[in-house]
Amino acid sequence: MNNVLRMALLLAAALAATLAVGFFLQQNWATRIWPVPSPHLSSIFVASILAAIGTPIIWIVLSGETRAIAGGAINLAVANGAITLAAVMFYHDGGPPKLLPFAAFSAVLAVCCFFLFIYSRRFEFRDKRPTPLWVRASFAIFALALLLTASALIAVHPDVFPWPLSRENSTFYGSLFLGNMCYFIYGIIYPYWANAKGQLLAFLAYDLVLIVPFADRFATVPPAMKMSLTVYTAVLVYSGLLAIFFLFLHQPTRFGNGSSFSKA
Repeated sequence: MNNVLRMALLLAAALAATLAVGFFLQQNWATRIWPVPSPHLSSIFVASILAAIGTPIIWIVLSGETRAIAGGAINLAVANGAITLAAVMFYHDGGPPKLLPFAAFSAVLAVCCFFLFIYSRRFEFRDKRPTPLWVRASFAIFALALLLTASALIAVHPDVFPWPLSRENSTFYGSLFLGNMCYFIYGIIYPYWANAKGQLLAFLAYDLVLIVPFADRFATVPPAMKMSLTVYTAVLVYSGLLAIFFLFLHQPTRFGNGSSFSKA
């Protein structure tokens, strides 16, 4: 991995981590970036997405697995492309002016991530151990669940999330889930452990940010949203345990066994 790309990735990871902390702590300098009003749990959700973006980037820089960039890049290209279209649509439908610069930023990010996807595909995976069957099967289930959830969110069905969402946030979150679906599909198409580690690290970071706020939500969740909260929490617990087991406990795949952190 060349030094320019390494520095760019480190800056991206640092920015994602900083914004994740800002959104999680409800800091105005962070939350005002979001173009529409959002409740507390929505800001925590955005923090979890930012944590899921930054964590695998750090691993990629440390490991030198340039090809592993591709999955995350196509994830962000698809998600930001869909967010751009939604933000422009909402702006022309009388939404707040902040939607327009938000759409412009999302469009630039989508284009940059698309070209990063093209660039990273020039490289080979360094760690070509096969992804365990259980992980691949889980990725397939996650991809299907994300497709169904994204479709419901973009259609603005109520009670998909365990708290109320505006139509804008429902569509934006559905767009993020579409990108995530592509990430898991990419992991199925290229079933190398170097490809799967980034996805599991992203899921683990996402889970760690959300699990306590979701557990606390059980005390106040409206009855109509309790099923959504229960299912969502079950997914967090399962995906977190999956990541912990295969990244840190399973002998053939855990960090330290193989080339997980070998230098570029």
